[in-house]
Amino acid sequence: MKNFSNTYIYTFSSVMVIVVALLLALAALQLKPFQDKNIEIEKKQNILASINIVATTENAESLYEKYITESFVVNVNGELIEKDAFSVDVRAELSKSNKLDRLLPVYVSTLEGGKKAYVVPLRGKGLWGPIWGYISFEKDLNTIYGANFDHQGETPGLGAEIKEAWFQKPFIGKQIFKDSTQFVSVKVNKGGVDPKNLHAVDAISGGTITSKGLEAMIDSSLIQYKTYFLMNRK
Repeated sequence: MKNFSNTYIYTFSSVMVIVVALLLALAALQLKPFQDKNIEIEKKQNILASINIVATTENAESLYEKYITESFVVNVNGELIEKDAFSVDVRAELSKSNKLDRLLPVYVSTLEGGKKAYVVPLRGKGLWGPIWGYISFEKDLNTIYGANFDHQGETPGLGAEIKEAWFQKPFIGKQIFKDSTQFVSVKVNKGGVDPKNLHAVDAISGGTITSKGLEAMIDSSLIQYKTYFLMNRK
């Protein structure tokens, strides 16, 4: 009787594990389209935020269609690649050891009055995990028009402040080239930055490691676009 009871318990447990696993798999399959849609909307919100347009989950798609009028992919040589920019996984591209194989998305926005702004994605490492964002440029492909940053797990009140407007706004008007062609990126310096310095912003007090991670992210992401920027600036 004891052996029968143990067999019954093991069988019942195995069946329950299988049933629960199937139910979870089914739920995941049913929820995936909604999850993918939420990711798509959030991405569009972030791109719009980089051109200083605040979008909600309700109007993000319509505003994206209105303001993002063109998108394409280039390589490090500035050459156009046949690929949908929105579908490019920036994290996967950065993992490619051969930089020539990397796909670099560019989004072109047409703002009020016909003004153009060019948006490119960023991705890097903070203190506790990945950080990412988008930076937009004016038609000279040098002067920053807007910036949007986010993170996975930076410290609240410290590194997590990279996603706050007060930190992002000082990037507006900064330039990534010095003397027209020398790529210098934008530094994130501790201890105060002269407002007249076109190539630096203030770091986050108490968030030095995240600030430097963000600086490295901007530098390593934008240097890949250098040739494209120099070839297409206006």
